[in-house]
Amino acid sequence: MLALKRLVTVLVMVYLLLVLLVVLSPGSRDGLMSVIAGGNATNFYYGLFLVGGVLLLLQLLTENVDSVLLRRDVASREGKINELKARLYDQQLEQRSPGNTTVGGTRTGTTVHPEGYVVPTPAPPVRPLPTDRDGTPLV
Repeated sequence: MLALKRLVTVLVMVYLLLVLLVVLSPGSRDGLMSVIAGGNATNFYYGLFLVGGVLLLLQLLTENVDSVLLRRDVASREGKINELKARLYDQQLEQRSPGNTTVGGTRTGTTVHPEGYVVPTPAPPVRPLPTDRDGTPLV
């Protein structure tokens, strides 16, 4: 898919360079018009329009298909990741089963206070004294 996408991108770039050459250079426009359309400007520009439309359609299709394939790949990988997370979670639950813990044991991540511990009260914030513009306190 990547090769097709790159090929379409190169074709679009070559087409754009050809169109710029035809539009900006009158000599090359007349020469290319006489070779391709036999001097009829209407058929020449109609042909350029059709080729541009086909290239645009081809590029849109390849980009959308590539996007769909990438989304599908990401979704399948996320499913695999979720499955592995579920397995890991199940393993951790088995290790934490009640038969494996000791009575009165401490768990990590918890705070154990001794008996009679009193939670200290926070001190009230000290308010600064009002001062004048020189920084001396007003009393």
